[in-house]
Amino acid sequence: MINEETIELDSKDVQILNILQKDSTTSIQSIAEQIGLTNNPCWRRVKRLQEMGVIARYTVALNRKKIGLGTTAFVTLRIERHNIEWLNQFSECIIGMPEIIECHRMTGDIDYILKVVVQDLNHYDRVYRELVDKVSGLIDVSSTFSMEEIKANANIDASSIAKAYRARRAQ
Repeated sequence: MINEETIELDSKDVQILNILQKDSTTSIQSIAEQIGLTNNPCWRRVKRLQEMGVIARYTVALNRKKIGLGTTAFVTLRIERHNIEWLNQFSECIIGMPEIIECHRMTGDIDYILKVVVQDLNHYDRVYRELVDKVSGLIDVSSTFSMEEIKANANIDASSIAKAYRARRAQ
């Protein structure tokens, strides 16, 4: 695994990140007021967080059910060979399939896990068929479907996670 440099965040940085994760359209003036800074220092902090790559992008969270993508499948893949040519072919295929919204290379018995959002089982079947047609060397493709999304939070509370990590490490 490639380790990226960890950025030290102070409490103002964390407050800025938490505000922007809740609503990325929040104005600099509003952020500054909420955290007790004036506009220019707040803007400089946001700019620095962007330049350091802490803020990777600004995005909008969609309600998938409202746009007809109410079915979520988790698909595990096992492959027969591990080489760069296969990985390039696989990556190209996955990137070209908009229903696949996440893809992770795994440790253990499973090589990859995909998160797939579709309208219904018929839509999933079309995605499945496209995947197995385009990607050679698949040994096993297994799917499980989410019955209920209990927690889906893309926000990261950096201060809480860091505190929990330090507390566990101290035990």
